[in-house]
Amino acid sequence: MITGELKNRIDGLWNIFAAGGLVNPLDVIEQVTYLMFIRDLDDVDNLRAKECAMLGLPHKSIFADEVQVGERTIHGSQLKWSVFHDFPAGKMYSVMQEWVFPFIKTLHGDKNSAYSKYMDDAIFKLPTPLLLSKVVDCLDDIYTQMAQLQDTDIRGDVYEYLLSKISQSGRNGQFRTPRHIIRMMVELMQPRPDDVICDPACGTSGFLVTAGEYLKEQHKEEIFFNKQKKDHYMNHMFFGYDMDRTMLRIGAMNMMTHGVDNPYIEYRDSLSDQNTDKEKYSLILANPPFKGSLDADTVSADLLKVCKTKKTELLFLALFLRMLKVGGRGAVIVPDGVLFGSSTAHKAIRKELVDGNRLEAVISMPSGVFKPYAGVSTGVLIFTKTGHGGTDKVWFYDMTADGLSLDDKRIPVAENDIPDIVARFHNLREEENRQRTDKSFFVPKAEIVGNGYDLSINKYKKAEYKPVEYPSTEELMAQLHELEMEITAGLAELEEML
Repeated sequence: MITGELKNRIDGLWNIFAAGGLVNPLDVIEQVTYLMFIRDLDDVDNLRAKECAMLGLPHKSIFADEVQVGERTIHGSQLKWSVFHDFPAGKMYSVMQEWVFPFIKTLHGDKNSAYSKYMDDAIFKLPTPLLLSKVVDCLDDIYTQMAQLQDTDIRGDVYEYLLSKISQSGRNGQFRTPRHIIRMMVELMQPRPDDVICDPACGTSGFLVTAGEYLKEQHKEEIFFNKQKKDHYMNHMFFGYDMDRTMLRIGAMNMMTHGVDNPYIEYRDSLSDQNTDKEKYSLILANPPFKGSLDADTVSADLLKVCKTKKTELLFLALFLRMLKVGGRGAVIVPDGVLFGSSTAHKAIRKELVDGNRLEAVISMPSGVFKPYAGVSTGVLIFTKTGHGGTDKVWFYDMTADGLSLDDKRIPVAENDIPDIVARFHNLREEENRQRTDKSFFVPKAEIVGNGYDLSINKYKKAEYKPVEYPSTEELMAQLHELEMEITAGLAELEEML
């Protein structure tokens, strides 16, 4: 959650659009996304040039030499943000409208790529040169502020704040998972260079971007000095599906600006029959929609066999198990109701996780994690698809703090369980002797089965009661007499003053 000067500048940018006649929130977000992408192309191109120079690898700038835009040929340098943002308003507008925007629409050579699919119908909607000039200046100021906060994923926070401007964002679930929670889940799963990673409800591709960044940090040489593995990373590793074209467009651009050339980002109702993926992925990271029910007639029949329900959160769990390869892993966010719901469908999906596969961990998160957009209590389920059981015991962790206040302000605080969660999960042998009064502990499968497959941490956690010593009755009575005498003396003083 962004605050302070950066928030004020984004509010100011929003006001500039409104004053210029662009008031539809989705239009504003799309136009800002295009402009951020155009600016990022310049920065990313420069960064890749430096990285290639350090690694001794060849690099060809996308702005190098002459560029064909329609029937015209121009020098690529004129398409760089760092060049045209100094042009007079009229010239900048014509360059943007006639050259830069057509250039980014055809930037990706593969017409079937995610980027090409969702840029084909992109429209440059800024109506006047003056509005474009003001927006460009404001974005430069915003990027200056963002650069001062480079230790956090401020880019994602800016997206989140922009999306909060959509009046229906809370109802439609169009707000991103907090990036530190995504990072925690990625670090828990530790993606590998040979993984095939999917988010069937990808939104702006936050999980995919963070997984890609993790792989760059932990396996940079293994991936980028191996032609086959680099090709897998760039073209065959990342898959994301969503039903909102705006989110898909943002997600595709987000992946490209983070260095993934050709992610498979596609429009798809993941729960419907149009999604035929089965045993395809080795890792699923997701925060699927919680709210609402849907028409069972539109749901894939094999999902209803696992749990007959209209609740999306339960159907997505069944979907994850179907989409994973045997041995594939999942880390997904679910509302608390999934963990303890008493309906037949709730019990069926939990039974499938525990009896049919290997449920490894349940991390209970506090209700403030998704504020100010939602106050729902959630948990993270970590499991491995086996198809034939394997759950021996389940690790529970009671997260009470995530490094931010749990109110609507979400300001940084000292208390943060996330480093402890990651460290303990990767060293579970040391958890064997933990007590039920601790933050984390194991629960045997037999106990979970005996409790109707209830996965709520409150079912197993024991409160630690510390005896409190109170004063004796005689001492309390003596104190009351003393207070009574003080009150009487005070009243006497008041009477003398009257």
